Amino acid sequence: MEYILILGFVSTLLLIIKTDARVHGVKRIDINQEAGFDENYVVTWGQDHVLKLNQGKEVQLSMVYSSGSGFESKNHYGSGFFQMRIKVFGNNSAGVVTAFYLTSKGDTQDEVDFEFLGNIEGKPITLQTNVYTEGRGNREQRFSLWFDPTTDFHTYAILWNPYHIVFYVDTIPIRVFNNNTSNGMNYPSKPMQVVSSLWNGENWATDGGKTKINWAYAPFKASFQGFSDSGCHVDDLSINSKACGSSMYWWNTMKYNLLSLYEQKVYKDVRKKYMSYDYCSDQSRSPIFPNECRYN
Repeated sequence: MEYILILGFVSTLLLIIKTDARVHGVKRIDINQEAGFDENYVVTWGQDHVLKLNQGKEVQLSMVYSSGSGFESKNHYGSGFFQMRIKVFGNNSAGVVTAFYLTSKGDTQDEVDFEFLGNIEGKPITLQTNVYTEGRGNREQRFSLWFDPTTDFHTYAILWNPYHIVFYVDTIPIRVFNNNTSNGMNYPSKPMQVVSSLWNGENWATDGGKTKINWAYAPFKASFQGFSDSGCHVDDLSINSKACGSSMYWWNTMKYNLLSLYEQKVYKDVRKKYMSYDYCSDQSRSPIFPNECRYN
């Protein structure tokens, strides 16, 4: 019975993806038409643990005891639609964090995170999302995915515009963080870069840090595809993203100020069935209901 329910849900998702891609206009990654890594990205650390494949159309990050690895975009952005195809390590990866995120510089950074939290063999990998404004995070929402992210590439995307931030998994919206600055709430507005990394998070990532990395399974590897540029460039880092709020960019048009009707339906279904943690509901951490949760 459980298998039939899951199969039915996945079939519904596929139908919604097919319909909504036509109505809503979000483009999928075509690896054959993507830019090469060196065109828009640069390796920032762990250079000896970065392997470029398929003429730069794919990059593999690896981590050993001495070092992880990472890369970032050459450009800073003030808005855009940022997506990457990712396949994470799947064999006893407890404590290993694979990240894809937007971030500004400095101690009071704005940041929008996808983080895959590794696990021991036989237990599912958790996808954690987070949003930082003015250096404050602690806005985690976690999901158990409806597929195994270790067996194949899947697309993870962030839509960032003046209206909201939307986290997508294979064009399925799983989280929305609305711009409620008019109600006194903070919203990411600083120029941000796209960053991906593979790093040691054993102090917190699995079972709250109780389950450590088993280095016998190293090197741990994660693969990335999709290095094209789809954002508004900010050359002067002293200005904020208001300069990139123009409707001349497709992601800022009114079509993208709200989820479509199809997206709203699947968004509600995914969060009901697959969200495993929401900071808004964690009274042990926030005895007083966070005011921003009233709007997100």
